[in-house]
Amino acid sequence: MSGRPAVLCLRFRRIGGGPPDSAAYEGLLALLGAFTPVVEAAPPDGALADIGGALRYFGQDVAGLASVIRVRALALHGVDCAIGAAANPMLARMAARQAAPGTTFTVPEDETAGFLAAKPAAALDGVGPATARTLCGYGLDSVGRIAAAPLATLQRITGVRTGRDLWERANGIDRTRVVPNAAARSIGAERSFPRDELDPERHRRALLSLTEELGARLRADGQVCRSLTVTVRYAGRSGCTTLTRSRTLPEPTAHSAALTALVYRVQDSFALQRARVRGFALRAEGLHDAERAAHQLSFDPVDERARRIEAVSDQVRAKFGPQAVKPGRLAA
Repeated sequence: MSGRPAVLCLRFRRIGGGPPDSAAYEGLLALLGAFTPVVEAAPPDGALADIGGALRYFGQDVAGLASVIRVRALALHGVDCAIGAAANPMLARMAARQAAPGTTFTVPEDETAGFLAAKPAAALDGVGPATARTLCGYGLDSVGRIAAAPLATLQRITGVRTGRDLWERANGIDRTRVVPNAAARSIGAERSFPRDELDPERHRRALLSLTEELGARLRADGQVCRSLTVTVRYAGRSGCTTLTRSRTLPEPTAHSAALTALVYRVQDSFALQRARVRGFALRAEGLHDAERAAHQLSFDPVDERARRIEAVSDQVRAKFGPQAVKPGRLAA
């Protein structure tokens, strides 16, 4: 990576398992800030750091600096790190997925093609199941084959912009940069029932209204969230009982349908089919600018149509108020 910015992608895990709590996470970001001002939070358990200047300042190579960071994270916060190192954020993230806890996986610039060649198409940023199936249908089932395909061929298959993005990523080109930011904030909303509610359909409608509200707020602010925390209050033997669970989204999003699908899965995991529910609270966490989010490329016409309808609905709400447009399930 000589002569190129060096990027680290760090994945944090507490000793014994699980992501760090919010206080430890903020401390880890501050730790990285002691080495470089170019640190991008990726809550709840990750971060990117451009250490190009730090390597020269501290007189260390990538492995040496990563080792120092890992030792300090363990000593100060009880958190171990799996670290990926590469020339750009995309490659660093891919390297981090191969790094075991307590190790650094480095992708030298002259070994990028070999690192990528045998990986499945779905390993690339932005390639989800639908896109991968389409590519596999044309025999482009690996990153190496995508990289070797003529750009014009990829553009005929997937469209001009998507085809160029695919070709560049398959060849190790990532035009994004590490963007310094603070630990991402969160937004929340809650719904309470006038009396203990047993009806599962009313539970679902309350959760749907929460995801619709948070999705609209995120889109209006030009933000996406990385994870959701769901809290349910219900009547127990000793009064009101509270359960809270957090889940990470497959990709940062403000798309209400994606938020709703995840929230419903979390609700099902509570296994409270006969519970007398008093209320729900939902918090969107790991917020950052939508323009900097990596989006999964999709050929699903249903999803694309839903996103276009969502955009039009947002315009109507902006003009006539938040209640001007709502899902049919909430209109009853």
